[in-house]
Amino acid sequence: MQADQVPPGCPTVRVEDDRTGLDIETLKRAFLDNLFYIQGKFPAIASKNDYYMALAYTVRDRLFRRWLNTVETYSNQTARTVCYLSAEFLMGPHLGNNLINLGIYDRVKQAMEELGLNLNELLEQEEEPGLGNGGLGRLAACYLDSMATLEIPSIGYGIRYEFGIFDQDIRDGWQVEITDKWLRYGNPWEVARPEWEVEVKFGGHTETFTDEHGNVRTRWVPAKVVQGIPYDTPILGYQVNSCNTLRLWAAEATESFDFDAFNAGDYSGAVYRKMESETISKVLYPNDNMTQGKILRLEQQFFFVSCSLQDMFRIMERQSIPLDRFHENFAIQLNDTHPSIAVAELMRLLLDDHGMGWDKAWDITTHTFSYTNHTLLPEALERWPIDLFGKLLPRHLEIIFEINKRFLDDVRLKYPDDLERLSRMSLIDESGERYVRMAHLACVGSSAINGVAALHTQLLKKDVLHDFAEMYPERFKNVTNGVTPRRFMVLSNPRLCGLITNRIGDTWVKHLDQLHKIEDYVDDTVFRTEFRQIKQAIKQDLANYIKQLYDLDVDPLSLFDIQSKRIHEYKRQHLNALHIITLYNRIKANPNAEITPRTFLFGGKAAPGYYMAKLIIKLINSIADVVNRDPDVRGQLRVLFMKDYNVKFAQRVYPAADLSEQISTAGKEASGTGNMKFAMNGALTIGTLDGANVEIREEVGADNFFLFGLTADEVYAKKAAGYNPREYYDADSELKLVLDRLASGFFSHGDTELFKPLIDNLLYSDPYLLLADYRSYIDCQDQVSAAYRDQDYWTRMSILNTARMGKFSSDRSISDYCKDIWHAKPVPIDLKEYVQAHPEKVVSELAKV
Repeated sequence: MQADQVPPGCPTVRVEDDRTGLDIETLKRAFLDNLFYIQGKFPAIASKNDYYMALAYTVRDRLFRRWLNTVETYSNQTARTVCYLSAEFLMGPHLGNNLINLGIYDRVKQAMEELGLNLNELLEQEEEPGLGNGGLGRLAACYLDSMATLEIPSIGYGIRYEFGIFDQDIRDGWQVEITDKWLRYGNPWEVARPEWEVEVKFGGHTETFTDEHGNVRTRWVPAKVVQGIPYDTPILGYQVNSCNTLRLWAAEATESFDFDAFNAGDYSGAVYRKMESETISKVLYPNDNMTQGKILRLEQQFFFVSCSLQDMFRIMERQSIPLDRFHENFAIQLNDTHPSIAVAELMRLLLDDHGMGWDKAWDITTHTFSYTNHTLLPEALERWPIDLFGKLLPRHLEIIFEINKRFLDDVRLKYPDDLERLSRMSLIDESGERYVRMAHLACVGSSAINGVAALHTQLLKKDVLHDFAEMYPERFKNVTNGVTPRRFMVLSNPRLCGLITNRIGDTWVKHLDQLHKIEDYVDDTVFRTEFRQIKQAIKQDLANYIKQLYDLDVDPLSLFDIQSKRIHEYKRQHLNALHIITLYNRIKANPNAEITPRTFLFGGKAAPGYYMAKLIIKLINSIADVVNRDPDVRGQLRVLFMKDYNVKFAQRVYPAADLSEQISTAGKEASGTGNMKFAMNGALTIGTLDGANVEIREEVGADNFFLFGLTADEVYAKKAAGYNPREYYDADSELKLVLDRLASGFFSHGDTELFKPLIDNLLYSDPYLLLADYRSYIDCQDQVSAAYRDQDYWTRMSILNTARMGKFSSDRSISDYCKDIWHAKPVPIDLKEYVQAHPEKVVSELAKV
């Protein structure tokens, strides 16, 4: 009997749908159904992974209702859509974040407990998709979260790498890379869309022809064609119905099996095409020290860009929107230079596939793209040798040559007779072996160019992209990076968030600037005590985890001094290491010296081909081996390199930190986002005036930030004057002892050669000015130690750091992009009810589609 057939006066009982309901009984019922019907298991034989998968599918069902409503609304309204092109998306585990955003974390926890299961254990089962190296990919993930939360129509486009960034093991102190098999148990969050596959061309040649209208046009005749298969993941916003899409592309062969080769006995040849094609999306960032690695990297970049643009064309065709409105329908953000080939590919699609004239195509292209630059390191601004580029993408090289010719004509008009400027700005580097400059292509083909911190944008305009800033001053903008508080506070640090919410309510989660209200409690003894107790409990949890995983005892009352980020010389993990040796030397020289007990924790991965970064990891582990064994420093110093840094790792570490090490050479870090995550969770920062450190210090106050080192201007000046690092070594007896002890083999079992490359680099080159900043850093660390001894004072500073981090929400960053660059507006989603009892309604909706 239907509800409308119930006799008058009789009560109706509503039973929630098992796929959409949110009460505890419904969640339990849905969970057991998914265990039985999807995993094919009953509880007696189910593994923890089966339970995780069943729960993931249960949560995914609730996402799907919102996801499909969102897609339908965007389609009906032909909403302007932000397309975020990124070679990396370091999403982190999905389950916990989706529980938070759905608002059902506590209910699911209770449902699992009633079934005899532990939610935390199920969360630990999730394989993390390592589809990024670090900050770039994690920023992209934060931005997807914020776009959904702010109800901005958006699609994230990238690559579905079969193997993500390597799993890191440490053997004999050295990093060892292990294949990241994140898909081995399946991925419950994604949906394959093979019906939306596209073809991507490589190699071959071009030829001209005359079309039926008498126009001379160009045809690309490829040597190889691969298919791109989209895999979609729903990205839900926080406490809204908006659920956007992350679309990742996997490469497949157009023909997977060659029967002729197989029948002729060539069994490996029969599947060669399949293996060759699938290599494109096989692994995140191949080692490009060799030519084959460079080719594969360029193939990857073009592959996902071409797939994504063709997908946008498909969407426009389905919505019956004419192509000359492409730039009105889509705002495409290039997340660093990796996707900048999109400028040439959009031109090719408009010119060759759709017969559009050059001027119209170029107008659409330049009004479609915006470019975010993420680096100040010249070597990170990608360049491709002309020969390599032309063999792989012959038509695109022709288009780039034409773009360059027209662009340089404009430069000549604005700067007559300035040949040096022409050479500097050209899309083609002619100074030796000829290269295509991809950052230049992005600048010329975009309507907006932004840096990711105020200092970074200033340095871009002053140095790296100076000529373009003079040519197109209106294009340059700043959007300081931000991070999502949903993952990095609510999910990672529920105890602290509970304390905050208890005092100021929970609206701060979507309006992070409201955190300033807890400043009112900084003089409240009870609040300070609770704040300190929460931090102590989290540190105890991390100490327990370290004991379990590494069999190392660390004192949770000691100062937790943490540096977790990608290993790179400019990030200066080895400066931190020199400080540890300095403290060690002081204790050895005077066992009664007043030393604030510290636990030094490191985390991060080195690029497989980056020897010096790997040597820094070995250095840290070698110091740890000596320090942790020496009874003279027991109870005062502990050192640990925590292996396999990833998002799960970060969620465990950020809340436990007392001190955040943000010590890059001034002028080298574009922004940083780890600095924000640490500070949000109450860590104090020791850092240089680099990247977003500058703005963090402005927000939290100079008295709540430990500043040291040269400024960016002073770094430039010192290098220009002829920097001699040896002078600092000779003038500072403590620094000399540190390097001499390291050189003596004391930390390397007597091997005087092991760290010689690193020591020689510091003494005779020191490109990142460690020795110039050493004394300032050591003195500043002494101030840290003194401050930590006054726990009440330290807690006050910690509270103020958390309270004043409102600016650094990714919600604020996305709002800035929407207002200043994308001109995108929110599209609220009404959640329609799916009623199984009325399938005719679904049929009616399908008929409309």
